[in-house]
Amino acid sequence: MEIQNFEVNGTYKNGNDWQPFTKEISAYNEARATEKIYNIIGSKHRLKRSYIKINGIRLINGE
Repeated sequence: MEIQNFEVNGTYKNGNDWQPFTKEISAYNEARATEKIYNIIGSKHRLKRSYIKINGIRLINGE
């Protein structure tokens, strides 16, 4: 397996508002990139997965 770079965008609950985010993640596939996003944002902002919505995942070509 080769590690690929993904750009993940979505929103997370910040008080009463939904805050947009875009992150670049290195992972083996989209499923692992999704898991990493849930882990990073959930840990940083103390959120459950139900308060994090992923709108899209895009593979970034080249390095």
